[in-house]
Amino acid sequence: MSGWQADRMTPTLSTATAFPVFLHGLVLSLGLIVAIGAQNAFVLRQGLRREHVGTVVLFCAVADAVLIAAGVLGMAQALGESPRLAQALALAGAVFLAFYGWQALRRAQRASSLQAAAGGSGLRRGAAIAQAAAFTLLNPHVYLDTVLLLGSLAAAQGEAGRWWFAAGAGLGSIAWFTALGAGARFLTSLFRRRTAWRVLDAGIAVVMVTLAVLLLT
Repeated sequence: MSGWQADRMTPTLSTATAFPVFLHGLVLSLGLIVAIGAQNAFVLRQGLRREHVGTVVLFCAVADAVLIAAGVLGMAQALGESPRLAQALALAGAVFLAFYGWQALRRAQRASSLQAAAGGSGLRRGAAIAQAAAFTLLNPHVYLDTVLLLGSLAAAQGEAGRWWFAAGAGLGSIAWFTALGAGARFLTSLFRRRTAWRVLDAGIAVVMVTLAVLLLT
């Protein structure tokens, strides 16, 4: 068969066949995560404030990679057969998003405390990881994108192709979060203005509350 080596026990893909599968996973992953959402908004804000950016980016990228791998290994089917688990995740995510949206709205009203910090003293590392974990693990859409969609599409590539697809999807996640966190510093001059912070936090509040309402409905 074209692209396959003759070993039924351990099938492999040739480089010419594996690269399109890898690229497919990369492009699809970027298409799913490059959007305005709770996780991206949090990474962007941490990048602007320069608070534990590397830690937050690493956590989000690794979490996505683990969820994609879980989907490849069969968790997609397990979640699809557990509607109660999906409902529980939706409820927990809605509560968290609504609370964070309320906090963002309060920050927008007190713009004097919103300054682009250079030393990362405004938020402790543990708190940053906890919030990143909440945005990642309490968002049902993350499971829909990484576990169900990407996991199912990876599994459709065959025994050998699925891991190439998963590798491409994981690289897309790493590239996006790195660009979002590190690239935010180029906007620092803009966000020295209180108005810019007010607009950002007001926008974050709208996104969070909207997502919470959508999850509940």
